[in-house]
Amino acid sequence: MHLNPYGEYAVLLAQSLADDWPADRDGVVDRTREYGMTMPFPEQAGDHDRCRNVVDQWLAVVDAPDADHRAALLNEQMATVSAYPRLTDHHGEGWHLHYRDIDDDLPLVLHSVFAVGTALHLSTRGIDRLGRCASAPCRKVIVDTSRNGTQRYCSPRCASRDAVRRHRARATARES
Repeated sequence: MHLNPYGEYAVLLAQSLADDWPADRDGVVDRTREYGMTMPFPEQAGDHDRCRNVVDQWLAVVDAPDADHRAALLNEQMATVSAYPRLTDHHGEGWHLHYRDIDDDLPLVLHSVFAVGTALHLSTRGIDRLGRCASAPCRKVIVDTSRNGTQRYCSPRCASRDAVRRHRARATARES
């Protein structure tokens, strides 16, 4: 049995959608497949816009000003979209827990998976393991999965760009 079926993959999927929003519903579904979701998603009117709303609500958690606010947002989201936990072995993939109803549509599944997965990620790794890239003007999401919990940049490129910026600022200050 997977102990945390909604953990890292859920926040990484949310991050991927937030940083690179697909042009249509099929793109959202394709991305869920890339991150290992296998259930069918019967098409509903407005799915693409409703999924964008789910991502925007998740970004409010990312951008929360402090731990208490972040926890309150996640608790509110979990209360509205999560069902009682249930064991499932759909598709013979092994027993694991679901925190959503069996027949939820795509936006509801994503909302539940993102809320519970983010709560599990933050409660096991640390409430501050989510944020934005520290290299301005980049606004990409950081899902900190590092061992020591100090990830500040979305990529080595942004880290290098910020280091060069700081170096140049120090050099300019010394010249003044």
